[in-house]
Amino acid sequence: MRILERSVYVGPSLYAHFPVIRLELDLGALEAWPTAKLGAGFIDGLVAALPGLAEHGCSYREPGGFIRRMREGDGTWLGHVLEHVAIELQNVAGEDVTFGKTRSIDGRPGVYSVVYEYAQREEGIAAGELALKLLTSLLPKELQHGDAPDFDWNQARDEFIRYAQRRALGPSTASIVHAAEARGIPWLRLNDQSLVQLGHGKYQQRIQATVTGKTSHIAVELASDKEETNKILGSLGLPVPRQELVQTEGQALRAAQRLGGLVVTKPYNGNHGRGITIGISSEEDIRAGFHAAKEHSRSVIVETYVAGDDHRLLVVAGELVAATRRTPGHVVGDGVSTVAQLVDIVNQDPRRGVGHEKVLTRLVLDAQADMMLARLDMTADSVPLAGQIVPLRSTANLSTGGTATDVTDIIHPDNRDMAVRAIRAIGLDVGGVDFISPNIAESYKTVGGGICEVNAAPGFRMHVAPSEGTPRDAAGPVVDLLFPPGTPSRVPIAAVTGTNGKTTTARMLAHITKMAGYTPGLTTTDGVYIDGQRTVEGDMTGPVSARMVLADPQIDIAVLETARGGLLRAGMGVPSVNVGAVLNVQSDHLGIKGIDTLEQLAEVKRIVVEVATDCAVLNADDPNVLKMSAYTEAKTLCYVTMNPSHGLVREHIRAGGRACALEAGVNGQMITLYDKGSHIPLLWTHLIPATLEGRALHNVQNAMVAAAMAFSLGIKLDAIRQGLRTFDTTFFQAPGRMNVFDQHPFKVLFDYGHNAHAVGVMADLAQRLDVSGRRIVVVAGPGDRRDEDLRAIADAVANRFDHYICRRDDNTRGRDGDAVPGIIAKALRAAGVAEDAIQIIPDEQLAIDTALRMSRAGDLLLVFADALTRSWKQIIKFRPEGAPAPTPAAATAAALPMSTPEQEEALHAALDGMIRDERGIRFARESDD
Repeated sequence: MRILERSVYVGPSLYAHFPVIRLELDLGALEAWPTAKLGAGFIDGLVAALPGLAEHGCSYREPGGFIRRMREGDGTWLGHVLEHVAIELQNVAGEDVTFGKTRSIDGRPGVYSVVYEYAQREEGIAAGELALKLLTSLLPKELQHGDAPDFDWNQARDEFIRYAQRRALGPSTASIVHAAEARGIPWLRLNDQSLVQLGHGKYQQRIQATVTGKTSHIAVELASDKEETNKILGSLGLPVPRQELVQTEGQALRAAQRLGGLVVTKPYNGNHGRGITIGISSEEDIRAGFHAAKEHSRSVIVETYVAGDDHRLLVVAGELVAATRRTPGHVVGDGVSTVAQLVDIVNQDPRRGVGHEKVLTRLVLDAQADMMLARLDMTADSVPLAGQIVPLRSTANLSTGGTATDVTDIIHPDNRDMAVRAIRAIGLDVGGVDFISPNIAESYKTVGGGICEVNAAPGFRMHVAPSEGTPRDAAGPVVDLLFPPGTPSRVPIAAVTGTNGKTTTARMLAHITKMAGYTPGLTTTDGVYIDGQRTVEGDMTGPVSARMVLADPQIDIAVLETARGGLLRAGMGVPSVNVGAVLNVQSDHLGIKGIDTLEQLAEVKRIVVEVATDCAVLNADDPNVLKMSAYTEAKTLCYVTMNPSHGLVREHIRAGGRACALEAGVNGQMITLYDKGSHIPLLWTHLIPATLEGRALHNVQNAMVAAAMAFSLGIKLDAIRQGLRTFDTTFFQAPGRMNVFDQHPFKVLFDYGHNAHAVGVMADLAQRLDVSGRRIVVVAGPGDRRDEDLRAIADAVANRFDHYICRRDDNTRGRDGDAVPGIIAKALRAAGVAEDAIQIIPDEQLAIDTALRMSRAGDLLLVFADALTRSWKQIIKFRPEGAPAPTPAAATAAALPMSTPEQEEALHAALDGMIRDERGIRFARESDD
């Protein structure tokens, strides 16, 4: 039994609309050994290792259902078992995950697709690996491969829990995240620790544990300085113990003598109760306490001991939201058991776990416990009297085994006001006051008490899940502080996918939003753009780039080009979008990653509209896209059609639905919107530069989709019109997307078309353009496409041009060097193209150069390129024989609307830099297009 492949999906995917891990699991010989055949020993051993499996309902949807499945009939197969074990392991580590799905893979006996939900990536991966080890260890020896290594399950389980907790959000951070989720506020984890972004783009706020982005740095520094905090609070008349700061053992002894009575030693800037020793007076104890504190800080505080219970008072935004009495970790004697045995009994409490796994933390007999026992003249082997309380810690922190009792409802108003004043005095927006009081229900003015510390990053665990008493919503007030009711937290998100046209459509939409006054974040196959400026180069159409945009503090709208590769590899980068659009589903990338048919490809691209909340925009002229209407739960469905007599769209419009249609008029073709019975003429297609006066029908359709998406995002009509009127398919605005260069005696049409549909669309355009000379094409196809796909590319251009130059890409993607141009040339001949009209020139640069040199005045040269920047620069710098070199302004006119020499120079410098990175960009594209 082994894992063949693992995929981690960070967002919506083919398998779920939330994060899941998918394993390809090969059972090998174990395909013949379902659980019932493995016997009761295997099943009982598994349940003993993970008792929580008894709660899994499985297909029976009730507790015990999974165990029933394992025992009934032949039982169930081990892939299904691994799914449940991986889920339960995460539950044991404190995560709330439940989803799993296991299916056999057709045509591959014994190989299963095992899908299970995860909360944290590394934890989820480790859960799958540990599940495999556990199952293997429980198999009969004869079914284990070779000599199985010794496997200590208890040790492995605890190591996994600690590993998971080191990577999981801490309980305080997690509680704030959950409070944000409950309010519909999105969040992103920014590092492996506790730095979290709440909200998107310019609306974002940040937290680190319980420190917020609004927390004063000075206040944090003050709270960390225990001596200065004590002075400030004391100067305001608040109750604080007397204290002195010392650096040596001798100073500590003299300070204790001056203070008199019992004292406390603690680190100058420690936390979590580390290094604190309380209630000591003897020289031996003071020396020991000094050194214990010195391990955590260069300076040590010695202060007077205040008798009473330890309380944590939590203040948020000037209000006390929770109060908890904390009791140090201890055991209670029964007159029979030793201290060590009592610790084991206490640790059997199901509420106690490793670290922050559960409400309480297990007690540990360590050096501090030994010191506390020594004060009572006891050891771990001593037997306490019945009812005797034996403290094992001097401080009451939950992380060291303490317990917490909520006392919010009984705290005296004076004590409440005292806590609020203390936090205000330090300047914190979120703070915790450690207050010692004999009785929190009585005023400190009457019974005494003292503030021993102020915490700038107070833990919420004791308040959210106290050992006893009412849980308090400590996190909600923090989120309300950052996002007062009515404050926006989300930016509108639009996602577009399709086999062809998605880059141009995404760019159009981003341009429209900019014209409307937004600051867009855009992801495309060329890179990430923030407010129109490229910040990252390469194919950025996966979840990483989506996260990159949403984390940028400038943006207030996001436009995400979403590619098949990213969806199959890691899912979408966002759990939902406001508007999702699918342009088309055409034959491309088939036979890769298990996607063999158009129907399967449609299922992948359908994810974008499955997670759309406000509007799903669908190309009604593509049957595979039209069917997606049954799979979206968006509030509005918007059809786009270039066929004004489309029956279904007509009925949709008459029912008050939303649509974008192309309608004929006296002045040409009009892009028209329909919504709730309204008929809204938007723009003549010949006024859109990207359509080449309406001839480029594929860009007419792209403009219609962009307009429908913009309208569905609530953008005003005038802004949509202005955006479409000012968007041009220059290399600068849309590299490799129908770029035109007409500064030579002939015209060059430049495109990145790399499948039959895209190539055919450009070939159609070449026929519609007025050409007085010849039509020449440089054609190729990616090496990882099937032979039939390459032949389809040849068919798309066959008999439409006067001359054909067949080339290959720089990266042959596993093909022999000349295989691709050879296949295309052979298919052209089979389609009736004359032999003397076909040239095979494998190298891209040489192929383009040959085409440029053979072109004459009045010709049209269509170049399908792969190395976009290099090839475009080759075209604009080409000097036709006998012609003067074009001026810089003329050479760049088709690339960028510019009016200054500085802009011209900037473009050429950018092109030079882009060429240096072309190979890396192109290779990135291969994995994500």
